[in-house]
Amino acid sequence: MEKREETKEMEIDLSFIFRILRKNVIPLVLSAIVFGVCAYVGTTQFIPKQYKASAQLIVNNNRSDTSDRGVNNSELTAAQSLANTYSVIIKSNSVLQPVIDKMQINMTYEALANSITVAPVNETQVIEISMKSTDPSFAKKVIANVVKVAQPKIKDVVEAGSVKVVDDSRIANNGRPIGPNAKKNALLGAAGGLAFMLVIVFLKELFNKKFKTESDITNTLGLPMMGVIPYVDGKDFSK
Repeated sequence: MEKREETKEMEIDLSFIFRILRKNVIPLVLSAIVFGVCAYVGTTQFIPKQYKASAQLIVNNNRSDTSDRGVNNSELTAAQSLANTYSVIIKSNSVLQPVIDKMQINMTYEALANSITVAPVNETQVIEISMKSTDPSFAKKVIANVVKVAQPKIKDVVEAGSVKVVDDSRIANNGRPIGPNAKKNALLGAAGGLAFMLVIVFLKELFNKKFKTESDITNTLGLPMMGVIPYVDGKDFSK
């Protein structure tokens, strides 16, 4: 008995939701379109484009012998561990402050450090140094100078290993902006507009105390229907 009542209640709730969605399908669609278009236009017109400049260094552990044998697994593991150490050195004040002074950048060391990312590439001994900026030329020059200052500094501090440039400073994504993503923001805007309108529609329905169907009367009052007076248009009534 309880299962039947729960199933009936679920069917009523689902039919209620479906009826609201069907009745308000046009406002819902329009809201999603308007919010999506606004998000797209706002992204393309008012949010500055972001570019990424990057360079890659390879770090190798210093070996005592000078033979031509290949690098073994233990040496590769050591080089990967050193990559994390070199990352800290590259973002240190001793590397970035000379870059600031040389380029006469109107930035503090903390601001420049936060704008630069240093990370091993795919857990190898290769390190990528990157920077995002609205000015691609500026970002490229900064990364080039960081690489130039970092190479001798790493050798001096660690006192072991070698650091060589794999890729010089360049603009990623073939010089095209990496962000913002207008299509993604448009989809998020459309989803936000749809959710916003759904909230308004359901709140409007929940606070609307008018009886709309026969089931509304029986469910709310708990009384059986004695009869229904149909609505007749005045013109039809005169006929």
